[in-house]
Amino acid sequence: MLTPLRSIHVMAAVITDARGRILLARRMEGRDLAGRWEFPGGKQEPGESAEDALVRELREELGIEARVGDHVISVPQQYPDKRLCLEVRHLTGWTGTPRGHEGQALAWVAPDKLMRYDMPPADRPVVAALRQPDRYLVTPEPAAVAPWLAALEQALADGIRRVQVRARSLDEGPWKALATQAVARCREAGVEVLLNGDVELARALQVGVHLRASQLHERSARPLPEGLPVAASCHVAADVRQAEALGCDFAVVGSVYPTQTHPVGEPLGWPGFAGLREGVSLPLYAIGGLVPTDIPQARRHGAQGIAAIRGLWER
Repeated sequence: MLTPLRSIHVMAAVITDARGRILLARRMEGRDLAGRWEFPGGKQEPGESAEDALVRELREELGIEARVGDHVISVPQQYPDKRLCLEVRHLTGWTGTPRGHEGQALAWVAPDKLMRYDMPPADRPVVAALRQPDRYLVTPEPAAVAPWLAALEQALADGIRRVQVRARSLDEGPWKALATQAVARCREAGVEVLLNGDVELARALQVGVHLRASQLHERSARPLPEGLPVAASCHVAADVRQAEALGCDFAVVGSVYPTQTHPVGEPLGWPGFAGLREGVSLPLYAIGGLVPTDIPQARRHGAQGIAAIRGLWER
């Protein structure tokens, strides 16, 4: 009989200075993943609240008295010898000057430089949660081009910052024309755009591509160069592992709940989503019957946020 893995709950903080830089601490020799950089914090002890654990750990490690603020993300992650949940919180403030009281190196890092630091697997989704959109719009099939483009423009005006252009019902010519117009509107709004499944057109238009689940296992290398985003749709553990192996920037996992577009098959539910989350460090969006009010729940299970068609279109 296999021995169950021990479970550990770890609290960590996003500590920001007056210049907007974020504090990272380097794991010391003799610890797991020594030499990697992480958000400061430590293990929650039995009988402690999450907030008390974080305050204590920051006092012991950095010599500061912290005021704990809003939840950022909770990342379930499985390691060979343990199952870990990393819960990350903002601080509303602190007193004292952060110093490495346990001999650990510290670094104040500009947010756009965070991905340059080698981090443990559980910390990578935290960086994405801090830096990337919490909503990923998947466009619906167009009944007519003009109203579809008008609805896209409205979604961009409403604050959508990442879009997957998807119109699988169109033939090649109309699809290229629609995609070109959609890309132009997204660029004008400063919004990241990915095309569903069409690697060649994405390369021609110099935008990202979103691989369908059926395309994932046909490839052995990233389909676009760095700088052009690559994402993937995933439904099972083999999908998310392959998406990470290909070097995808993020993936979409579902369906969490039954939807009109995927009415058959057993939905994952949040426990199923978290189970797939703990096997990779890739940033993930949850999809399937979700709306913006589900984002806090998604973050509690390790999601970057939500991806949706109806939940983000014409709202």
